[in-house]
Amino acid sequence: MLGPVILAASRSDKMRRFVSAAPGTKQVVDRFIAGETVDQVVPIVEDAADKGLEVTLDVVGEDITTPAQAEAARDAYLELIERLKTLDLGPRAEMSVKLSMFGQSLEGGHELALANVRPVVEAAAAIGTTVTLDAEDHTTLDSMFAIHEELRKDFPQTGCVIQSYLFRTEDDARRLADAGSRVRIVKGAYKEPASVAYQDKAEIDKAYVRITRILMEGAGYPMIGSHDPRLIAIAQELGRQAGRKLDEYEFQMLYGIRSDEHVRLAAEGHRMRVYTAYGTDWYGYFMRRLAEKPANLLFFGRSILTKG
Repeated sequence: MLGPVILAASRSDKMRRFVSAAPGTKQVVDRFIAGETVDQVVPIVEDAADKGLEVTLDVVGEDITTPAQAEAARDAYLELIERLKTLDLGPRAEMSVKLSMFGQSLEGGHELALANVRPVVEAAAAIGTTVTLDAEDHTTLDSMFAIHEELRKDFPQTGCVIQSYLFRTEDDARRLADAGSRVRIVKGAYKEPASVAYQDKAEIDKAYVRITRILMEGAGYPMIGSHDPRLIAIAQELGRQAGRKLDEYEFQMLYGIRSDEHVRLAAEGHRMRVYTAYGTDWYGYFMRRLAEKPANLLFFGRSILTKG
């Protein structure tokens, strides 16, 4: 299986240098990354709003090694929020943040990440939007959930992400599916050991359906993160069975993948949010997109061969 190999490569400095220098890389990166600056991403947010779509914005970058870098990440989000405020785009755009980017893996990282993410959540709330805490590898999740719980005391709309490939997630979903919660369910995109995660795609998909049912039957607001037509159809049916209206849950898909489906779901009356990443430190995010779907890797390979 290529997925685990690619995920291992996402942590390799040697592979980072190789991929960054490959002639076809920019063409493929541009498919998944909306730009490098706020100026480049704002027109994409405006275009999405014109199409009846919403977005969640991710300033990419996870390999933080100093508190100063974590503060710079915080400031990058604050800059983004200020731009959204001036353009009155707050209600159309939330933020997705990885706590590793806010210093979670550093010494005293839990407190550091909470201190850095809080002003971002405050600023987002001030312009009528919110923040979702992305899930990373399983060793970080207890800290992420604790920070999520702390932030929700003052900002109850703060969301979080759960991953269907982890054995723990059904229990997490039951705990999180309370009134006012916002929970995004995804399959998962990190290399995890068999001791904590399903390794077989069919088992991951079955878990995804079980967890989606828990969220739909709960009192919170489910966010269905998937490009899989079968899982999307199942989520729609589970929503109907749970008596949910179309605006009582939403679908989320990545920028650059199945764009026609984004528009189709919105036209049907669903809330459709596009996960839109931007920034210069794109490597880790890019490699996980390659690992998630073999077609992405084939597209990348063809680009290198045709541009080399």
